[in-house]
Amino acid sequence: MSSIKLITQIKGKKITIANAALISGIGLLIMALTVPFAEFYIFPKLMAENPALLANNIMDNRLLFTTGIFLHFITLICDIVVAWSLYVFLKPVFKHLSLLTAWFRLIYIAMYLVALGNLIKVLNLLNINKKSNLLDQSQFYDSISFCIKSFHLEWSLGLIIFGIYLILLGYLVYNAEYVPKIFGILLIIAGFGYLINTLGLFLFPNINTEFLLITFFGELIFMIWLLIKGSKIKNIKKTAHNNVYKI
Repeated sequence: MSSIKLITQIKGKKITIANAALISGIGLLIMALTVPFAEFYIFPKLMAENPALLANNIMDNRLLFTTGIFLHFITLICDIVVAWSLYVFLKPVFKHLSLLTAWFRLIYIAMYLVALGNLIKVLNLLNINKKSNLLDQSQFYDSISFCIKSFHLEWSLGLIIFGIYLILLGYLVYNAEYVPKIFGILLIIAGFGYLINTLGLFLFPNINTEFLLITFFGELIFMIWLLIKGSKIKNIKKTAHNNVYKI
């Protein structure tokens, strides 16, 4: 068995498996900070069932609302980087499946971006209302409420694709001989958690599936491994089987 150092040539520079793991870990760490801060701290301060109260909360706290959008945008950038770096990291396992997996994440990112556009529309509505005041106030309030609800609904739809992505990612990780199999299992469980929880919102809205949120911690555990252990991978040995490697 010949020992080889896994590298990917990107514009003449060498990206090692360890580099890809570190980049992925950092990207996931940033996302683990941005989205929860926006969704569990910023937006709950602004949300309200009453459209008029919702609109007034956003108008009174425009900077806070814009910060939430900016945090989501940072997450989008990190998502793109992680899609690429995890492709590089898992390319030795099965190149074509790793590429397909990356595309699933990119499709999710595109859906996420479309959903985020609804929050940009809210800012546009605020600008129009402030400058011209031509909008009927009742219509103005309802439009803002509609955009906020559309954002969450469209983002939730994208999470179905993200769940499939995690299942594929988990399969690759499980078959990567340089990663403990437990992380592949955790990612697959997290993927099914996303699928069941999100599909439940659309198909069975009266059933509470919030208990599945605990499965999402599989991503965080994998992130920690990428930062601590994955970033230290140096050499691996190619086995007799195609596309299967081990340390």
